[in-house]
Amino acid sequence: MNDDLLSIGQFARLSRLSVKQLRNYADLGLLEPAWIDPDSGYRYYRAGQARAALSIGLLRSLDVPLAVVATVIGSGAAGPEEPEEPGVGDRRAATALARVRDDLESELARRRRTLRTLERILEGGLPAAEVSVVREPPHRVALLRDVAASPEHVGAVTSAGVGRLLAALRSFPLGGPGSGGGPVRLIGLFPVDIDDAVPITVAAVLPERHGDDRPPGTRLDILPGGTFARAVHVGPYDQIPLTAHALLAWCAERGHRPAGPLREVYVSDPSTVPPEGLVTHLMIPLEEMYCLEVRGSGRVSDG
Repeated sequence: MNDDLLSIGQFARLSRLSVKQLRNYADLGLLEPAWIDPDSGYRYYRAGQARAALSIGLLRSLDVPLAVVATVIGSGAAGPEEPEEPGVGDRRAATALARVRDDLESELARRRRTLRTLERILEGGLPAAEVSVVREPPHRVALLRDVAASPEHVGAVTSAGVGRLLAALRSFPLGGPGSGGGPVRLIGLFPVDIDDAVPITVAAVLPERHGDDRPPGTRLDILPGGTFARAVHVGPYDQIPLTAHALLAWCAERGHRPAGPLREVYVSDPSTVPPEGLVTHLMIPLEEMYCLEVRGSGRVSDG
């Protein structure tokens, strides 16, 4: 055995890692011993491995996943069978770490939204909203569809879809910036039951005079009319789930099962209205049997 070899206990103290961590990292191929005694199975390391060990400890303290740690630690360790151009390993490591940073930023943003929602509940109690039953006519719309990879991505995907739709409307003779018409009525449609992947539709209501014309890159469709339960949300878009909760609770209390997607009708222009003043109408189509009962009671208003 070479004199420069350190026992696993000595190396653990040098690298500020535990013996258990060193064994785990060796089993994962992250940091293998310099030599293993074939008779005793004891593991030995060299002092020159301390930099890699300390780097592993640093990256793990920053919540970097082990797979990314392996990429970073192995960025300059390409074997002679697979030579790499200078800098390729460093770029691969930087790309992997950038993805970790982006994931952490997304998680931090989600946590901040959660904190704001909790603060609103602390200030005003569990969500409640005045719900009205309204009739809504069918609308001819130009729409775009997309899918959010998870519920946390719904806001970003919706905003991107609205942006693409507004860009398409700029070259179309319809209301909106630079068009010379009235304001565009934008609607978002979301499933009531949220799964891992969330289908999202954003639509703009078109005047009948346009016939079969449509903004470029969109598709035409008819948004069904009918009787809806409607609640008005005032505040930031990321607080809409609170009002949606109140609307769904209203439906559940009356034994009503939502008959279609949740509609978000964006009444305010976020470019001119501060987040606290944004008005959004949340609408859920009601089942036909419930609609007949409500019509008979005379409690339906026109939307």
